This record gives sequence, structure tokens and C-alpha cells, in this order.
Amino acid sequence: MLSELIKESRALERAISGEDLTYNDGMELMDYDNLFMLGAAADMIRQKLVGNTVTFAASYYMNYTNICAASCQMCAFYRKGGEDDAYTLKPDDISKRAGMAKEMGATEVHIVGGFHPDLPLEYYENMMKIIKKDHPELKIKAFTAAEIFYLSKLTKNSVKEILSRLKESGLDSMPGGGAELFHPEIRKLIVRGKCSGQEWLDTIEQAHNLGIQSNATMLYGHIEKPSHIVDHLIKIRELQKKTHGFITFIPLKFSLDNTELEKEGLVTNECSAIYDLRIIALSRLLLGGYLNNISVYWVAYGKKLAQIALSHGGNDLVGTAFSEEIYRAAGKSTTSSVLELANLPKEINREAAQRDTFFNILRKF
Repeated sequence: MLSELIKESRALERAISGEDLTYNDGMELMDYDNLFMLGAAADMIRQKLVGNTVTFAASYYMNYTNICAASCQMCAFYRKGGEDDAYTLKPDDISKRAGMAKEMGATEVHIVGGFHPDLPLEYYENMMKIIKKDHPELKIKAFTAAEIFYLSKLTKNSVKEILSRLKESGLDSMPGGGAELFHPEIRKLIVRGKCSGQEWLDTIEQAHNLGIQSNATMLYGHIEKPSHIVDHLIKIRELQKKTHGFITFIPLKFSLDNTELEKEGLVTNECSAIYDLRIIALSRLLLGGYLNNISVYWVAYGKKLAQIALSHGGNDLVGTAFSEEIYRAAGKSTTSSVLELANLPKEINREAAQRDTFFNILRKF
């Protein structure tokens, strides 16, 4: 029955048979009206590629500063420095928070921050060294490609030099933030003072070439067009073919509260759950065979919708997000425990496993 229905869509047929989907295929699926079939096809491919285990990491989020030279319209986190709640962590704060991460059971610290106009490169190197010295068992996943590009311009060092020095100081991998959407038509409307989409891709390619693996993300659900989504996914896929450096792909749902897009009335509602599921399924269908981990960010979806997304092609729940601040600034609850996350897949008859940064299984539940 399923195979007969899939024949209604040439793109779904091609996906099921393992062919690379084209831009036109992606556009067809963005407009495909049978969400059930789209999700079923994505879930079939998910099972074939990665099986039934749903993974997640015990991750502690550390934002070293919220002071940012950029003023992105989709961000509620940034401050300019004069506000009462503007901050930059000192070395003792960093070590203390890493210690808290370890006490909470985290195996990695996820570190991102604003584009601080006054911090030298040594600040970032010392951050890595302090964590590795005091807490060597913690993996450090830090600095988006956008942050690295900004640091390169600020310090007048090459991207390669910045990455090499940070790796030598203890950087293990990079998060996928700052990608937003690559196409210049949409990027100029949601990003202000940040690298271009191509500069993000070039920066992360250099990281991969230095042996620094990373995640990849996509920010959706605001003012984009279907063409921007498909363009983004194909560019991620093509870079993955070249470097094999992406660990997982995380579609990030735009969170409306307190953003410039909301204040200007450009976005009045967050996108529907139906659209969320379409994006997860399409990510699996377009990336399948090259980037096989599709992460469902429960912080943005809520835990119940996250479970449904796991049946539309997702195989990972990202992590516990201890101390997450960016989505919290946009009004989202970010509290969970390892056991709570383990229960989400078990409730839908899937296996649950805690992983490390690089998707090595640490324990099953």
C-alpha cells in the first residue's frame, strides 16, 4: 500500500530508491500535500539508515557573552553592552560553569556567544585551556562558523589560523549555528552584521579540512520561501559530499517572542506543527545517505511534537540543553533531564540511548 502511494510522487520514488534528490524534487516535496506519505517515506529511510535508536547527549550550554556587534532581526538574545543584563564571563566563571556541567552529568559543553567587539583571540584560547585543564573529560563543542569568521575579521588573522589555534587550545568540535538560511535573498532580511551564507560554508569547510567536525543547522519558520529551504539543504548536502565533516543536521524552528521580526509585525505567529514535520521529513529525504543524523530540537518544538517529529525522519533529540539561554530569551522552556529525554522515544516504542558529541553510544535505557 505504501509503495503504491509513493508512486504518486516521482520525488518520493527517487528518495526511496536512494537517489540524490534535485532542487526540483525538493520543491515538489515542499508543495506535496500528503504529509502522511512524506513522513512515512522519511521514516522508512531513517529506519534503513540509522535504525530505531533515538540518541541524545547530556549537554551543558554556556553562552560566554550576550554582547554582539550584529543586530539580527530574528534574535532575542543579543545586547549592545550598556544594558543591565549585558554580560561577559570571566575565566573563573567559565571554570565554575564547566564544573557545574560535570556535576549535572554533562559529557560536553556547548559554547556560543555574541560577536563581542573587544575580546582578543587569547580570551577564546584561554577559555578552551581552562576547561581542558580543570575538566579534561568534557568535550568542547564551541564557536559557530559565524563567530569564527567574525573573529578572523576582528583580529586580522586568517580563518585557518583562528581554527588551528583554537583546536590546539582544546576545541573538539563546532556547533552548527549561524547558518540561518544561506540564500542572499532571505539572509539579508533576517541577518544583520553576520557573515554571508557562502562565507559560513567556506569557514566550516576549512574547519572540516583541519579535522574539526561540526553540526549544521537551518533556521526556518519566519519569512522564508520554499526555495530558500531547498537551496539550504542542497548546499549542506554538497559540502558534506566534499568534506564528510558534518555530524548531524538540526532544523531550528524560529522562536518569535522578543525578536525584531515580531516587533516590526513581519511575523505574527510561529509556524505550524505541520510545517515543522514537513521540514524534518524533507531534511531526511534530501540529506539521506550523506548526513544521516537528523536532530529534533525539542527545546523549540516541545516534547510532544518532538515525539511526532521522530516518526517523520528524526533520529536524535540533540541534548539536555542544561542552562540554555538563547531560546529561553525568546520565551521557550529549556528544562529537561537525561531520564526525561530517554522516556520520550520509549513512549513511542523506540529505543533510547545517550551518546557523546560524535554519536558514540555511551549507554542505553
